Order: sequence, then structure tokens, then C-alpha cells
Amino acid sequence: MSLLYSEVEEELRAAVRGLLADRCPPSAVLQRVESQLYDLELWKTLAGEIGVAGLLVPEELGGAGASASEAAVVLEELGRAVAPVPFFTSSVLATRALLPTRDALLGELAEGRRTAALVVSFAASAYRPDRGASVRVDGEGRLSGSVTGVAGAEVADVLLVPVDGDLYAVEGDAIEAGVVRVASSLDLTRPVATVTFTRTRARRVGACDLAAVLRFGAGLLASEQLGVAEWCLQTTLAYVKERHQFARPVGSFQALKHRLADLWLDVVRARAAARNAVADASSISVAVAQSWNAGVAVHAAEEALQLHGGIGMTWEHPVHLYLKRAKATEVALGTPGDHREALASLVDVPGPE
Repeated sequence: MSLLYSEVEEELRAAVRGLLADRCPPSAVLQRVESQLYDLELWKTLAGEIGVAGLLVPEELGGAGASASEAAVVLEELGRAVAPVPFFTSSVLATRALLPTRDALLGELAEGRRTAALVVSFAASAYRPDRGASVRVDGEGRLSGSVTGVAGAEVADVLLVPVDGDLYAVEGDAIEAGVVRVASSLDLTRPVATVTFTRTRARRVGACDLAAVLRFGAGLLASEQLGVAEWCLQTTLAYVKERHQFARPVGSFQALKHRLADLWLDVVRARAAARNAVADASSISVAVAQSWNAGVAVHAAEEALQLHGGIGMTWEHPVHLYLKRAKATEVALGTPGDHREALASLVDVPGPE
């Protein structure tokens, strides 16, 4: 098992990074969140021209037939740009839930013609998959109830709703007639919504192992957290080299050197943990990655904000977008504490008596 990036992955990274640098620099994201959240034109380019939407979909179903490693590289770059696109919610979580059913909808998602959202609270985890949900299905196959904190729901063309081990699709007129989506979020680049169903028509698409889907998503989310941490570290390094105090760069002061060296080591460890969770998507690897990377992303963003001084505290500087993304993902798909507790159980570490 290799944790290094392949040539194909590096080529994919270069394509995505080049597009994001041109179309989605942090300054553009900052301007967009003041008016409109998701950049659907950017998403069409990513999905249609680079083909990221279908990475996890097999070739016979219209996708690229790639592995989680390629999806992880895309997430790293999207994290570095805090790009407001529904890749993680539609092309990772929703697609992973649909894959066992081999439903025809997978082809449409792979082409980027439609987007989907898995109607599960972003605060749910493989250990508590039903958190924030209270949806039931009646004898006519209609859904009633609500789910809080659903990421990507407000822009999704299709809502995929897991209920009692089955997966239901709500789409088209059924969404307009029987679904209410109210969005709000700390993370301005990935809002969450409360989704309410009122006897909404739904189509059963197959069985759904929700815990496995959330575990898979948590493993890949570690790569996005890595991207956030890398941007914060690199941007801060560049700033302390050019910012002068007492006639010398502030980065030359030993106290700051030590802080940034420690942060660099944290990010290197986060890269190893994220790559391992992709290469070996076991419960242990995912728990290790999330228990470490979530905190590193927050720490990197906090250090970036502080070491940028006064400008880091302003709305005009994009560092707050990264701090909000890091804080939001820290509690997404399981908190670090949830994953540490699970890890202790998985490796038979005795708890307090």
C-alpha cells in the first residue's frame, strides 16, 4: 500500500488547481458568499470538462471508474480553495449511497447534469447514523418528517432519503410539492438545511447501509480538511516572510519559527492520515484520520488568523472562510471525540473504570 500520489492523481490535481486558480480564488469566493452561495457555473465546468462528478461511478454506468484516491485529490484542492461546489455532497456522499443500487440516476450524476444530496444530518456519523433525522414512510411510499443540518440540500435536484435501511429518491415535482428546505450555516461556502417532508412522493431505489456510507464520507472528508490546513499554512508562511516589524520580517522571530514548524509537522501527519484513510478505508484508518485531521484544520486556520495580525480579523481577508469551513467539518460526520472513542474500542484500549 503506497501513500504517495500517482502520476494520474497529480495530473488531475493540476487540472483542478488550475481551474480553481482562474475561476475561484479566495477573493472571488469571498465576494460570492455575500450574495449567492454555490457557484453552479464552476460546478458545470468541473463536472463536464474535467469529469470530477463521475469519478466514483463505474464506467459501465457512465462514470470514470476511478478510485477514492482520485476523489481525495479533488477534495484536497477544493478544500484549498474553499470552493462553493457540491462535489462532496453529490459526487461523494450521495453517489456512494447510490452505488450498490446501480440506479440509472448514477449516470446523470456522473455527467453533472443533476446533483443529489443525501438527506442525513451533517452531524450524523457511522456511530450515530440516525442523528438529527425523524423521517418515516407510509404504506403508499410517501415520506413525512424532517432532517436537520443537511449539506447540499438547497441546490440538489434529487434528494436521497435513507429510511429504515432503504434508500428513497425524491425528485422533480415531488420536491416542489412536498419538501421545504430552509438553509443556514456557520460555513458560508457549504450551508446546511433543515429538510421537511409532508407526505412527499418518493421512489424506493434499493437498500442502503448508511453507516458504511458515512464512514466512507468521513474518510474522504479528511482530505478536504488537509487542503484547508495546507492553504492556511502556506498563506501564513508567505505573509510572515513579507510582513516586517522592527526592520525585519516577523517570520524571522524564533517564537514564530517554532509555531510554524510545529504546524508544518501537524500538516505532514494529516497528509499521511488522509492518504491512509483513502488507501485503507477500514474503520480504524477512518477514525485515525478524522480524530487528527479535524483538529489540525482548525488549528491551522486559527494560527493563520492570529499570525496575520489585524488584517486576519477583518471580513475582507478570506482566512475566516477557512476557519469556518474547518470548524464546520470538525463536527461533521463525527466529532474528533467520537472517532477517538471509536478508535479506542476498535483497538481494545480499556476505558476508565
